Amino acid sequence: MASFDDVTVLVPTYNEAETVGQVVDDFQEAGFDDILVIDGDSTDGTQRVAANHGARVVTQSGTGKGQAVREAVERYIDRTYVLMLDGDATYHTDDAEGMLEPLFDGSAAHVVGDRFADLREGAMTRFNQVGNSIINRGFRAVHGDQIRDVLSGYRAFTRASFREMTLTADGFGIETEMAVECARRDIPTAVVPITYYPRPSGSDTNLRPVRDGGIIFLELFRQAKTNNPLFYFGSVGALSTLTGLGVAVYVIVEWITVRVPHEILAVVAAAGVLFGVQLLMFGVLADLIYSLHSETMSRIGSVVEMDRTEQTVGGISRERDIDTDRKPDAHGSTIQPSHTDANDTLGSTTSSDVSEEDATNKKATIPTELDKTQHEDSVVTKEDIDTEDGSTQTHGSDS
Repeated sequence: MASFDDVTVLVPTYNEAETVGQVVDDFQEAGFDDILVIDGDSTDGTQRVAANHGARVVTQSGTGKGQAVREAVERYIDRTYVLMLDGDATYHTDDAEGMLEPLFDGSAAHVVGDRFADLREGAMTRFNQVGNSIINRGFRAVHGDQIRDVLSGYRAFTRASFREMTLTADGFGIETEMAVECARRDIPTAVVPITYYPRPSGSDTNLRPVRDGGIIFLELFRQAKTNNPLFYFGSVGALSTLTGLGVAVYVIVEWITVRVPHEILAVVAAAGVLFGVQLLMFGVLADLIYSLHSETMSRIGSVVEMDRTEQTVGGISRERDIDTDRKPDAHGSTIQPSHTDANDTLGSTTSSDVSEEDATNKKATIPTELDKTQHEDSVVTKEDIDTEDGSTQTHGSDS
């Protein structure tokens, strides 16, 4: 059974000296003995504070939270499970066991903590709540996965599942990218309710809502290219088509009402409509190809899994047969299994049967020395007959 000894607590930080010490202490008291703080070269003494409190501290080679997470998992973590959280003391150890339970029992390979299940007062501004809500709804619309809190920084995952993902985001888009990869690669994902606390007084957030929110939106849209191509191309195509139609309506109204031609605008309108329709068609074709590809990969996966299951069952059956053959018989002797070809239709025989049969054949085919002597004595050659005839004739003439 897995335990906290199989878990590395990963804490990416940047200028979190006010809170990182408390985070390290809390998780050590909860029973975690491997706490890795990967720092983005903070200037406020974050690394020194974390090391003094007993954490394992490394400095990331690049910049941004996404790069720090990738580097930490790939280079500094060798345990089976990873519990990732921010170093701002907004996540507590009370939820750690619930986050890891789906991993320990095998029901999930990636766990997301839902902050909105228990959002404490002052933990998130109203503006941030609206932005999170829009991103969560957009994620469900694009990727069809029911993750209620895509941007949650409290996550638990297996190192193996992390290696299955293709992650490129360097900043705060890493959470969105991980959620998209889970949906794309069908990684078993669980959502666990957690409590989200406000930052302690004296600590400043590194999140810039407008800038980072825009990056996250772009990342969400970019990821749709390979996971939902109909949305990716169709949305741009629909926008282009509607823009072209709007310009076309304006040109027509101007021509009808004031007799003013807008040749250039008319060309722009036609180009916009044509470009939009082409993108819509391309989106439909790309979605069809993606669906066929997903279905094919699913079938291949099913065949591979069935083959592995058959090989496992066959291996267990052969082991059981060998163990059965090796059991001692009624006389206390061990019967050794015979090694015969699997395609041999004549069946298998034990070594004692083969030895008995060979002995019988030898007795039937190899004559004994006495048999040879008797056989030689019973053989009468032609010369013996001629000699005997000659002797008889001589005796007759003498008489």
